[in-house]
Amino acid sequence: MGIFSSKEPVDMSGPVAQFVRETIASDKVVIFSKTYCPYCSMAKEVSVFGVFLGFPDHKFYWKFFQQFRKLSQDFTAIELESREDGSEIQDVLGEITGARTVPRVFVKGEFIGGGTDVKKLYNDGSLKKMLE
Repeated sequence: MGIFSSKEPVDMSGPVAQFVRETIASDKVVIFSKTYCPYCSMAKEVSVFGVFLGFPDHKFYWKFFQQFRKLSQDFTAIELESREDGSEIQDVLGEITGARTVPRVFVKGEFIGGGTDVKKLYNDGSLKKMLE
């Protein structure tokens, strides 16, 4: 590591990376998010309805059944601040997408950007085409 870096390398073969990859593959639209982030809200544009799902390892994520901005598209949102491994997930996302910032939005397994990217794709009609 460099003189100014104390960060450990990201384990891209470990359980957190596996969770991220499996989650991205699990739904047409997956958003890694933080509930208090305005750009995450921009990407999701959801109401307060959701179903809280848990896994056998007692780590949880939110599965929202709202519309993905007027497109009637369900999506999975992983709210990172509610998970003990949220920071590790952001590290893995940083390796996959080139940045740790949220939101990180995936459509059909492909990274499409963050909140402003999703808004732009919606506005120019590209998002609808991606979801077909």
